[in-house]
Amino acid sequence: MPLDAEALGVEDRSDGFGNWWSLRDFRNFAWELRHDNGRGRKCKLEVRSMRGSVDTEELKARNATRAAAAAAKPGAEDGVEVSVVIPCLNEANSIGICVSKAIGAFGAAGLRGEVIVADNGSTDGSIEIAERLGARVVRVEARGYGSALRAGIAAARGAFIVMGDADDSYDFSDVPRFVEKWRQGNDVVMGNRFRGEIKRGAMPWHHKYVGNPALSSLLNLFFRTGIGDSHCGMRGFTRSVYDRMDLRSTGMEFASEFVIKAAQLGARIAEIPITLWPDKRGRPPHLRSFRDGWRHLRFMLLYAPNWLFVLPGAAFMFAGLALVLWLLPGPRAITPRITLDVHTMIFGVIFTLLGAQILSIGAFAKVFSYAERFDRSGAVSLKRVLKRVTLESGLLLGGVLFLAGFAGCAWVTWQWVASGFGPLAQVRQVLFWAMWLFLGLQIIFASFFLSMLGISRGTYIGDYELK
Repeated sequence: MPLDAEALGVEDRSDGFGNWWSLRDFRNFAWELRHDNGRGRKCKLEVRSMRGSVDTEELKARNATRAAAAAAKPGAEDGVEVSVVIPCLNEANSIGICVSKAIGAFGAAGLRGEVIVADNGSTDGSIEIAERLGARVVRVEARGYGSALRAGIAAARGAFIVMGDADDSYDFSDVPRFVEKWRQGNDVVMGNRFRGEIKRGAMPWHHKYVGNPALSSLLNLFFRTGIGDSHCGMRGFTRSVYDRMDLRSTGMEFASEFVIKAAQLGARIAEIPITLWPDKRGRPPHLRSFRDGWRHLRFMLLYAPNWLFVLPGAAFMFAGLALVLWLLPGPRAITPRITLDVHTMIFGVIFTLLGAQILSIGAFAKVFSYAERFDRSGAVSLKRVLKRVTLESGLLLGGVLFLAGFAGCAWVTWQWVASGFGPLAQVRQVLFWAMWLFLGLQIIFASFFLSMLGISRGTYIGDYELK
């Protein structure tokens, strides 16, 4: 494609072959040719970077875009200190109340703030109401509670962000209380409805006494968050800690992911008692108790491979090995009428192999979660063990167990052959040595797969923190 110097407004000093490298007015002149391989082939020529006396219209537009982006960041000239982000989907009955309370709180506390309504496709006039009252509306095409919040937070300009629901169940007049905790040095400020007050009719009984306490307890057990109301919809956080979280959820599990990653990052977290009021939505709730409760539980389990895989796998393997070793010498009488024999030993072998398989999957999940930056915790875990284990050490362990099991099975087979292929009396020995043979094979193949997941020649996981 020929280059038109006249169109650029400069003198044509090419060498006649389309080479522009001799132009004195340009430095670091780079072109990128992009092809669209669709039916109608297009060729687009873009200026990536240039230095000199000439400014194209495209460069001017790009510079204007960069200036606008810079102005939208915290610390810009507008001086936005606090951003209130409200996800919205058909909340015409209450969105105006929420926006007015937030703006009123800014004025009462002397805060420089903004209200952002992340609209997820409202058709009832919510957008017009929010804009009329002074909110900035961000339209979010991707459906879901998490999608709306992520888009709204991305558009926020404040150094501190407070989020809350649009149904007026949370009082946005409390925003200054969240800001006060932030100014005391906290990175995350969580509302706690159980330490505050839950008005009559504001929360179903199974949420109040079963769902929320159970899910919060599991979060504290799995991730040591130390938060009493981990699914409270009103919370505040700094822009800096949010950017480090790399949140990915699109649905209601956004609330769980937020708390998990805040704890993993070691963020300073505080709680303040708040009041939950009966909502004013005037429509069925978006929340589905069992569906969204399961999504929270599923997300927590996927982020906790130690609890999901390692502990159950270790329990199966320990129980299986104990049964095998206990029954290896001979039958064991439990009571005069109950005797455990070789049939129970078979189950012991099965439990051992099943436990080893679950542990292998746990190792795979741990390596994957670390490689994909899901696991940001620094606690003692399988991750630290795997970082110190090489592929060769795994192959050595698996090879030793396989050879031991193979040798034991060969010895039993030799005895059987020597007896003229008569009745096989060494069933216990066959089960015992076959178990080690199978374990060795599992470890060998698991070691290769772990190394592939780690994308490292030396270790299972590799030094990702150095990248």
